[in-house]
Amino acid sequence: MAKPTLLVLAAGMASRYGSLKQMDGVGPNGEAIIDYSIYDAIRAGFGKVVFVIRHLFEEQFKAAFPAERFGGQIEVEFVFQELDCLPEGYSVPEDRVKPWGTNHAVMMGASVIDSPFAVINADDFYGKSAFQSIADYLRSVEGEEGKYALVGYCLKNTLSEFGTVSRGACSVADDGALLNVVERTAIKREADGIVYYEDEEGKHPIDENTPVSMNMWGFTPDYFTNSEELFKAFLDNNKANPNPKAEYYIPWAVEQMMNSGKATTQVLSCDSHWFGVTYQQDRPDVVAKINALVEAGEYPEKLWK
Repeated sequence: MAKPTLLVLAAGMASRYGSLKQMDGVGPNGEAIIDYSIYDAIRAGFGKVVFVIRHLFEEQFKAAFPAERFGGQIEVEFVFQELDCLPEGYSVPEDRVKPWGTNHAVMMGASVIDSPFAVINADDFYGKSAFQSIADYLRSVEGEEGKYALVGYCLKNTLSEFGTVSRGACSVADDGALLNVVERTAIKREADGIVYYEDEEGKHPIDENTPVSMNMWGFTPDYFTNSEELFKAFLDNNKANPNPKAEYYIPWAVEQMMNSGKATTQVLSCDSHWFGVTYQQDRPDVVAKINALVEAGEYPEKLWK
C-alpha cells in the first residue's frame, strides 16, 4: 500500500506578517510551524511531502527545509507556483499581479503526486489527531476516484483571543458527507459566552461546535484532472469578465466537482486545537502554545535530533 503524500502550500509572500512566516522559528529550537506539521505527518504514516513555493525565495526556503533536515524519514519534493503556470493556450493578463489562488497552488503538485494526498497551509498548526484522521482516510481510498475529505475543526477550537476570525462553516449530512462550506466573517466570542458572526445584515449567533474548514483537505489523484478542467473554465470566464483579483479557491473547486457528481467529500472530525500566524502580534501566542505542548510531552523539545 502506497503511503499518502502531504502537499504544503507555502508560496504566499505574507505581506501582512512582514516576513516569510513559513520559515519563522516559533519552537524551542527555532522550529517553524511547518516542522510540527511534518513531524505529525511522519508519525501518521505519510511518505512524502511536497512544498509549493516560489522561485523568488527558493534558495532561502530550501536552505531552511532541506530533505536531510527530516532525517530521511520522509521524501521531499519542491514545486513552484507562478503566474505563468497556466494551461496550454492561456497567457497572463497584462494587469494581473495577484496569485491565482489556493487551488492553482494545489495543481502544481500534479507532476510529482500519484497517490492520495492531503493539502495544508504552511503557516497553520493542525495538530496530531488531524493528521492521523486524514492519513487513515487517504489510506482507505487508495485506488479510488472522487473520494475527497475535509478535516472539520470544532469552531470553539479555532477562535482567537486577539480579535475576530473568518471561518468556512460546514453543513454536514447525517452520513458525514459535506453539503457545502459557507464563509462566515468577523466571528468572535463575546462577554456572555455566545459566539457571533457578522454580515451585511448584522450580528448572528453561531454554535461554537459548528464544524469549520481550516483548509486541511484530502484528495485522490483525479483531483488534478478535475482541477485543470475547472481552471480553464475559470480563466475563460475571467477573460470575458476581467477581474485582476479573482482567485481560484479550493472550496469553490470542490463544490463544483461535488455538484457535477464527480466527487463526494467526507468531513472528518478531530479534537485538535488549530492556531496560526497572520500578524506579528500572533507570534507570542503561537510560541507559548507550542512550548505548552512540548512541556506536556506532545512533542520533543528537539524535533529533529
